[in-house]
Amino acid sequence: MENEAIQSVAVGQSIAATDMSVWGLFMQADPIVKLVMLLLLAASFWSWAIIFDKLLKLRRLREIADRFEEKFWAGGSLVQLYERVGLNPQDPMSAVFGAGMREWKGAANDGGPAREGRTGTALQRVERAMRLALGREMEGLERHLTFLASVGSTAPFIGLFGTVWGIMNSFQSIAISKNTSLAVVAPGIAEALFATAMGLVAAIPAVVAFNKISNELKRYANRVEGFSEEFSAVLARDSEGRA
Repeated sequence: MENEAIQSVAVGQSIAATDMSVWGLFMQADPIVKLVMLLLLAASFWSWAIIFDKLLKLRRLREIADRFEEKFWAGGSLVQLYERVGLNPQDPMSAVFGAGMREWKGAANDGGPAREGRTGTALQRVERAMRLALGREMEGLERHLTFLASVGSTAPFIGLFGTVWGIMNSFQSIAISKNTSLAVVAPGIAEALFATAMGLVAAIPAVVAFNKISNELKRYANRVEGFSEEFSAVLARDSEGRA
């Protein structure tokens, strides 16, 4: 009886001395669980860096597109606009415009638009050049989005692995101490569940941001594609006027 009382007192003192704060749970965790937590923390930080970068870049691109379309529809010379922004494009819309103008100017140097205006060969080349430019630009904007998708799909399972590992250690503590009291395994279970919580903290923002950024990129791509179609129509009218 005395041994059991002494053991109970020792267990109670051990639990009282356990730091149940976030930092305490991390420091007292098993090395494998610590590795899982650090991995999830790094994934979460990198995800937030990508999220802020993409959102700020999309906002800036929308503002640039507004200014560019305003200049485009102002009625000025397309050649002068091309020389200002098309030769060294800083955004996808300018890059698409520059690709179309380069192809159109190349056809003009060959005498193409006036001769080929009826068959549409020159316009087809312009449209193909703009589609390729749009594809390259959107591929650059979509870079790192797969990381968000990967974090959103795998982080909960990585956290769950840490949880399972921590619970296994808790059961080993039961076997070693031969004490089934919840107070004995509570710290280990808390550490294990903390790994699951970190997995969810990393995954949920990544999934939400991936869906939002993907939709925003799709809308932006549709806007640039719409501009390219309008630009093609302007060139077609210009070709018909020269014919």
